[in-house]
Amino acid sequence: MPRPDPEAVAEAVFAALAEPTRRSILSALAARGPATATDLAGLVPISRQAITKHLELLAAAGLVLAEPGERRRIRFRVNAAPMAIAQSYLAALAQDWDSKLARLQRALDAPAPRPGAAAPDPAVPGS
Repeated sequence: MPRPDPEAVAEAVFAALAEPTRRSILSALAARGPATATDLAGLVPISRQAITKHLELLAAAGLVLAEPGERRRIRFRVNAAPMAIAQSYLAALAQDWDSKLARLQRALDAPAPRPGAAAPDPAVPGS
């Protein structure tokens, strides 16, 4: 099975989590465990039908998994794997920026050349 593209997974996660109601639904599932759309409708102030639409979007991003429950009711639970991939993607971006920002900080912290002094030649050691 091919590994998912981290950037594509991160994009799907960020798009799904951009909406506050979906974040509330995901938080409720994380705090309380698997639940049906009806269960979630009692926790989030929107209709069961709206909850179902949000759950479909969360499932499309891989953030929730649907499991068959009793009496043909579908229970949803959090799937953390896509969030871990998105977190790794962000960490890689941060690392890239951290090194660039550290170089900039070193350059800014370096003493300024004295007026009239020749700039050091990077090709000559100790200059």
